[in-house]
Amino acid sequence: MSKAARQSLKSASISVRGIVQGVGFRPFVYGLAVKHNLKGWVYNTSEDVRIEVEGAVEAIDKFKRELETKAPPLAHIESVNIEYHPPRGYKSFEIRQSQAQTGKYQLISPDVATCPACLGELLNPEDRRYRYPFTNCTNCGPRFTIIEDMPYDRPKTTMRYFQMCPQCQAEYDNPLDRRFHAQPNACPKCGPQVQLVDNRGNLIADSNPVAAASQLLKEGKIVAIKGLGGFLLACDATNDIAVKTLRQRKKRPSKPFAIMVATIDEAKKHCYVSPEEEKLLTSSQSPIVLMKWREDSAVSREVAPNLRFLGVMLPYTPLHHILLRDTGRPLVMTSGNLSEEPIARDNDEALRRLSGIADYFLIHNRDIYSRYDDSVAVVERSTSQLVRRARSYAPYPIRLPFNARQVLGCGAEEKNTFCLTKDNYAFLSQHIGDMENMETLEHFDSTISLYKRLFRIEPEIIAHDLHPDYLATKYARELSESGMKLIPVQHHHAHIASCLADNGLESPVIGVAFDGTGMGADGNIWGGEFLVADYRNFRRVGHLEYLPLPGGAAAIKRPRRTAIGYILTLLGENALNVVIATLNEVKGKQSQLASIGQVGEVEIEIIKRQIERRINSPLTSSMGRLFDAISALLGIRGEIDYEGQAAVELEMAAHALYGEEPSSVIARRVSDEAISDVRESYSYDIVEDEGIRIVRLKGLFSAVIEDLHQGISKERIAVKFHNTVARMINEMCHLVADETGISQVALSGGVFQNRLLLRKTVSLLESSGLQVFTHRQVPCNDGGISLGQAVIAHFAV
Repeated sequence: MSKAARQSLKSASISVRGIVQGVGFRPFVYGLAVKHNLKGWVYNTSEDVRIEVEGAVEAIDKFKRELETKAPPLAHIESVNIEYHPPRGYKSFEIRQSQAQTGKYQLISPDVATCPACLGELLNPEDRRYRYPFTNCTNCGPRFTIIEDMPYDRPKTTMRYFQMCPQCQAEYDNPLDRRFHAQPNACPKCGPQVQLVDNRGNLIADSNPVAAASQLLKEGKIVAIKGLGGFLLACDATNDIAVKTLRQRKKRPSKPFAIMVATIDEAKKHCYVSPEEEKLLTSSQSPIVLMKWREDSAVSREVAPNLRFLGVMLPYTPLHHILLRDTGRPLVMTSGNLSEEPIARDNDEALRRLSGIADYFLIHNRDIYSRYDDSVAVVERSTSQLVRRARSYAPYPIRLPFNARQVLGCGAEEKNTFCLTKDNYAFLSQHIGDMENMETLEHFDSTISLYKRLFRIEPEIIAHDLHPDYLATKYARELSESGMKLIPVQHHHAHIASCLADNGLESPVIGVAFDGTGMGADGNIWGGEFLVADYRNFRRVGHLEYLPLPGGAAAIKRPRRTAIGYILTLLGENALNVVIATLNEVKGKQSQLASIGQVGEVEIEIIKRQIERRINSPLTSSMGRLFDAISALLGIRGEIDYEGQAAVELEMAAHALYGEEPSSVIARRVSDEAISDVRESYSYDIVEDEGIRIVRLKGLFSAVIEDLHQGISKERIAVKFHNTVARMINEMCHLVADETGISQVALSGGVFQNRLLLRKTVSLLESSGLQVFTHRQVPCNDGGISLGQAVIAHFAV
């Protein structure tokens, strides 16, 4: 080589950070280096992927450009840093052994749905992996659920127990094979195996256990299936008796189930599927997507009683693909647990906990390291929004607009998640569940330990909810005894901060935080809040008027008690007597007011005394409780079986007036109506008290009761009520905007899972000149609270 040629050569040291391990990144780098005739090496560390390439300057420039623009589909590059230096004289390009680094961390890929290439092999009778339930490659398969520590190498996963056969090892060692260093790589000869057992653990001898399980499902049996992150309970979704049996055994009377269907074409037989919903369903995340249910669907109405939306997902593992194709019909797929316990993970645990629910168990011998529920999402305004963040999303972090201290946000009591922050990342956990028992607390604690280990985080600050009795709060207080700083965070401030972080905002906003229950700074139960807030501070500028919850938790479970308490307080005893007297006239003609009429005289007297004497009758400003009261008043839902049921069914009553059209069509109609038809709503008053605006509800209840007397349908009243709340939000936000000059509005809290209300509210706000931010990456419900707690705590110290 001439001197001039040697001088034109350079060496470049490159560090790539992001999700770049377990996604085929090193073989991609290898192929790229060979393509551009570059020498050097690549290897994983605990922090990044390190690359050194040597060759012509122009070739290195092309290499760096294509490194970012042509990365593997599952890679997510956060940063690429490059330094140039003189050539070192490499003779070839090689993939070197990974190097662990103390204290360093790497982003981790979530589990990924089966890719088209693996699905093609799975369904090809000529392929050696035909019908093999654990087929995967660097573009798909388990990741987070099998990882014990980083760097991501097979000995640090639950696949270390399976020795690869020569064919699999050859794939694993070949840099040009898509299974190069695919840590879960396996085949029928050397990998995990499936077995079918009965609910006492007895082996069902069958050469094809998946086909046998499929036959049992077609016969109406309930089968527990070990998936990626735990067991799912399955039954024939078209079989009323099978679904009712599952409900009875699982002690889940009416909370909706999700279903799994084999293909997107089958999904379209049961739901109206928009292009955006189809894209989400078929994505590598493959979440449950809530879509408009078709009237002619063969899926039993027992799957989601009284609802107009159905949760649907496509198969996301090879085992699911085989099972769904063998069964030939949609299957209920719901978490393998009883009530609100954590999802069952291990074979022995599942047999112990689920033997009273499932008739049979489809198990396997690949261990699950971290429990993982299915994620749930909706598409609104052509954008996906998460309702539950778990499989295929966690543990990918939320990128923060600032560098954060190491903080642990412990989350809320219901729909719990936790959040750990470090650098400019917020690592929001997968859905943990309702913190109601020790099993969930143990799941919470063990998953915190896993995240701390994987991302090398040692929290110096702990944030928790103001409520002293939450298990997450007690957990935080116990941890603080070791010297960590403890920061209490108001629930609704956390909601708004979560929305800010979700959208990468830092400036103050008008925050609308609507939910069911949250401990207020004044000791009352908040839930219908208007705030001016950023990460550092919040100021309460408005709220719904305080009304009593007679019986406290009893009123939440029995919304008709809430309705009676509100009527007594707002309109008086005579008005309640008139309402109840009307029942005799209404009975036989329509069912409105029936649920209030079911409350006996003795209970009504108890409610009166509780309110008069302030006995177990806390005050609340909750919008969630207002939805409950109206639902009960209309005779829609007087008692609930699951959290939010009364409000959900009130929304469904309103949806009834919009016909059987796709959600995207209805959304446009709803938005247009919200702007044009403000007459179809009820009155309310906004008064100011010591600088805080309070929404008075007397006029609203009077008008709703009058409509009932006039025979107006509950569906029409439900629509008018939704219109009223949207108008209320719009008016309050403009009053605050005029006062503060703030024109950005953040909507958060579980009430905004109501798609009808969200559409109407956003349309009104935007049409009147305000900029609206809603949740996208994290749930608007309490599943996003821990993110808000963590970022607030960072600025509080």
